[in-house]
Amino acid sequence: MEDQQASLKTESKFDAVFTNPLLPCGQIVAEHLSVPSVFLLQLIPCGLESVATQCPNPPSYVPRAFTDLTDRMNFLERVKNLIFEIPNYFLCDFVFQPYAKLASEFLGRDVTVPDLLRQASIWLMKLDFVLHYPKPLMPNMIMVSGVNCAHKKLPQVGHALFLFVSFLQVFTYSEMLQHRFC
Repeated sequence: MEDQQASLKTESKFDAVFTNPLLPCGQIVAEHLSVPSVFLLQLIPCGLESVATQCPNPPSYVPRAFTDLTDRMNFLERVKNLIFEIPNYFLCDFVFQPYAKLASEFLGRDVTVPDLLRQASIWLMKLDFVLHYPKPLMPNMIMVSGVNCAHKKLPQVGHALFLFVSFLQVFTYSEMLQHRFC
């Protein structure tokens, strides 16, 4: 296995590794090959992307995943949001511990998963603040929502409906003006 790893490292001609950090095996390979990595993801359920990028993720403002909270929380909702955050730390450690062990064994040094993920050059985030609540992002985090959606033309029915609604608005507005000034 040592020979295979050495030949992989010397014979590889990769420029970068494009991977999803939810399963950090791609990042382990990128570290082994000493090439930059690019991540494409929406969220890591336990908020590890904020820990790895050292991005502020205040529970007083940013609602946690799987809660019904909004970004306008009262004091008790903020406390609930904070309490909901506590099990995430244990969940992250439990879920990612096997990958940390694998990475440490494969790379030959002690490594944690956040340490691995910190090495990413670019984080392509499938987020859009139209659909998700706003939150702080680091400069290497780029929002690319809709990148995986197929391009489709609008149906003609939609165009006709748009014209009808526009005409209806103009008609209603002109009728309102007549009643106001006549």
